[in-house]
Amino acid sequence: MKRLNDFRMNMGRDELVPIMIGGMGVDISSADLALEAARLGGVGHISDAMIKTVTDRRYKTKYVKAKQALYKYQPGTDDKSNVQFDMGHLAEATRLHVESTMSRKQGSGRIFINCMEKLTMNAPKETLKVRMASALDAGIDGITLAAGLHLGSFALIEDHPRFRDAKLGIIVSSLRALQLFIKKNSRLNRLPDYVVVEGPLAGGHLGFGMDWAQYDLATIVAEILAYMKAENLNIPVIPAGGIFTGSDAVRFMEMGASGVQVATRFTVTKECGLPDDIKQEYFKATEDDIEVNEISPTGYPMRMIKSSPGIGDGIRPNCEAYGYLLDANGKCAYVSAYNREVLANPEAKRISVKDKTCLCTHMRNFDIWTCGHLTARLKDTTLRHADGSYQLLSAQHVFEDYQFSTNGQVKLPDAEALPN
Repeated sequence: MKRLNDFRMNMGRDELVPIMIGGMGVDISSADLALEAARLGGVGHISDAMIKTVTDRRYKTKYVKAKQALYKYQPGTDDKSNVQFDMGHLAEATRLHVESTMSRKQGSGRIFINCMEKLTMNAPKETLKVRMASALDAGIDGITLAAGLHLGSFALIEDHPRFRDAKLGIIVSSLRALQLFIKKNSRLNRLPDYVVVEGPLAGGHLGFGMDWAQYDLATIVAEILAYMKAENLNIPVIPAGGIFTGSDAVRFMEMGASGVQVATRFTVTKECGLPDDIKQEYFKATEDDIEVNEISPTGYPMRMIKSSPGIGDGIRPNCEAYGYLLDANGKCAYVSAYNREVLANPEAKRISVKDKTCLCTHMRNFDIWTCGHLTARLKDTTLRHADGSYQLLSAQHVFEDYQFSTNGQVKLPDAEALPN
């Protein structure tokens, strides 16, 4: 019986273990997690979501404090159009995180950065260009374009000296999205180096409507592989979403996929950036605890654990400190929803906003617990201690379980004693 390790992912001149760990923000896909994937011969992601918050935490910078101080007169206003990011600081923060990560890299694998188009930051094109160019300047191996169609994203960096050197990929959830991307970028004579096909069982933001359950990853992958063959395109296709075991991955490899992207099982590893107490919430989650809702201000449905503290919270918008989801006119769906509730409840000391959430603040505070559809199975991948807590896993253990397991099995870790 074949194992995932019997295959290799060819990406240009690179021959890699066909395992890519997805780019979970905000720093959930930490540098340590990405570095383990690269050391083991696969592909790891860091994320540039809320990059200045990440560098403040990791490298003791003061970018958020400086931005907040600059706009301290703004909090009581509805108009956030003046709340802008300092592009120099944005570039510095991106370079700092990427350079620090790449300087520690070992092994034959690669490290990519996940760049979301929906991080509009009150200047969508300008900020995305700075984020991508700065990552390339700092030596990142590749960029994965996520959370959006990215029809103009390649053009933003076509004049960068590494435009044809670094690996550039796109996440899509349909053949149509891929066709639009390729058509839009045809004048650049630059195809994506890989395509991640993210299905409806993925975690976080979904590339589907609330009818997501009507779609199937295998069907979408088959359509895209057939299109690639018909168009004589040799672009690696990497399925993602709901691939829980090495056997699940092998089935996609036998279809013609080049590798798989996985993330859910790595949320409960020691290297993952989630706080350990929240990792326990992921272990404890049941199928009934997981929902897809529309509270994200991005407009995309989002899968999460429904006991997430940020759901229904009416925290004051923190655009002065963060503001990553302000559109080109300084608007955010949460700000509008919050102001609506304030007007409707003028005497309330604390309001609740049910239909949207301040995603920037709550992701920064780990109060929105995004997760994959199969998160309820995480408890079956580890051991439970006498006190009821679950043993955290190492990224190497999970990576190698994908790599070498057969028959749909999951290898449990060796028992560890509880810390004193």
